Amino acid sequence: MQEDRLIEHETGSIIVIIATDLPMRPDLLSRLARRAGLGIGRAGTPGGNNSGDIFLAFSTANELPTPGLGPDFSQMTHINDDLLDTAYLATVDATDEAVINAMIAAEDTPTFKPKGRVCRAIDTARLVDLLRAAGKCDQPIG
Repeated sequence: MQEDRLIEHETGSIIVIIATDLPMRPDLLSRLARRAGLGIGRAGTPGGNNSGDIFLAFSTANELPTPGLGPDFSQMTHINDDLLDTAYLATVDATDEAVINAMIAAEDTPTFKPKGRVCRAIDTARLVDLLRAAGKCDQPIG
């Protein structure tokens, strides 16, 4: 175990909620939601055994009438399946960015299991130094 690690393996869970204004059927939204796993995987998670990850997607398109006040039958519009690659990539990219933003914005946090320890936030100054040394950061940050 590394000296600065609180635990040796992944034990946490993540919830990803994807909202879109693309008109999508429920099966398409399910396929879109599964892409969130690729986004969190970019940051290095293996999706451990104890991980209870939840990925949800919903669309704000196709407004439905108030229950009981609409017609007996409704129609909906949905995007052609062949056009979803762009939405899939956007979902993966947005999820990856959200994970990174959360890690960068995090602050040191005291733990309650085990009590008395501290979960350290990323040292962003050290991260920038490492990125510069690897040639991945040539712009001023801050």
